[in-house]
Amino acid sequence: MTITHKERLRRALSQEPIDRLPTQINTTAGMAAKMAEYFHCSREALPAFLDNHLMRVDLDFPDRRSEDGSVRYDWWGAGHDTGEEGYYIKVSPLKDSKDLDAYVWPDPNQPGLLAQATQQIKAFGDEYFIVPNFGFALFERAWSLRGFEQFFMDIALDPDFVEAFFDRITEIQLVLIRRMLELGVDGGYFGDDYGAQQRLLFSPITWRKLVKPRLARLFAPFRERGLPVMMHSDGQIQQILPDLVEIGLTCLNPVQPEVLDHRSLYEQYQGRLTFYGGISTQTVLPHGSPEQVHQAVAACIQDLAPNGTGLLLAPSHRMMTDIPMQNVEAMLEAFRA
Repeated sequence: MTITHKERLRRALSQEPIDRLPTQINTTAGMAAKMAEYFHCSREALPAFLDNHLMRVDLDFPDRRSEDGSVRYDWWGAGHDTGEEGYYIKVSPLKDSKDLDAYVWPDPNQPGLLAQATQQIKAFGDEYFIVPNFGFALFERAWSLRGFEQFFMDIALDPDFVEAFFDRITEIQLVLIRRMLELGVDGGYFGDDYGAQQRLLFSPITWRKLVKPRLARLFAPFRERGLPVMMHSDGQIQQILPDLVEIGLTCLNPVQPEVLDHRSLYEQYQGRLTFYGGISTQTVLPHGSPEQVHQAVAACIQDLAPNGTGLLLAPSHRMMTDIPMQNVEAMLEAFRA
């Protein structure tokens, strides 16, 4: 019997038996245009062509850019460099001020904010597993507004300010979470990078004091409803993985193979944690051969999903334009094998 993409991913996240592993391919805008042209489909049809199972819905707000177009401002007011294919914060509006009362915070109760999300859930909610996209959820949101270096100085010199800052962000996110849950999303998706390639960006003690209790509050509305919580956090974060599981994390992304050993990760968290990602966008996809891509997909499945479930098979991050199309084809072939 054929099952929906939503049901297949739900079963994988619950570590139930499934007919095949769900798959997902996310891309930058540039890579999406490149792939759509190569595969002769529209950009709107690309997710279905790629057999994606997960759909993330975002806030709906006017596009605001600098006069020269070099900066695009997000809903919170941070300015992103439009010349970068990835994420680069060019303008941090609180860089020179710690006055949280003077800052004009966005209104999470604003009418129309979820207009597009509402339409997407109505149109695609029966077929796809839909989650709200809470990227830059807490720590990244704070440093994007304050500036990366400045915020680390704040952590060292003024932790009380950091806690107050995190609390402001948490309260706004909680309003958005409740509104998204009312629309009928299938789970939570958060992004908050805590690690560099070899270690955490700060000590586990600091993370547990400043981040963990607030992140637990963000996870709680989903867990109270029995819904899965997915989280993207780049880097070497194994020191705090037990904490993340403790507060309700059910699915870890991106399980980058250069950073986290897949086999030991599965053995340590079998039955307690599912995975999303696993195919390197740092090495094998941009620089390997098609055969090496096939081997990487097979190894990922063997190490992270030996029982045939518990994995959303995907590249370890959004695919960028440095990945040759023959490797994209090889990955699709391996996914469909």
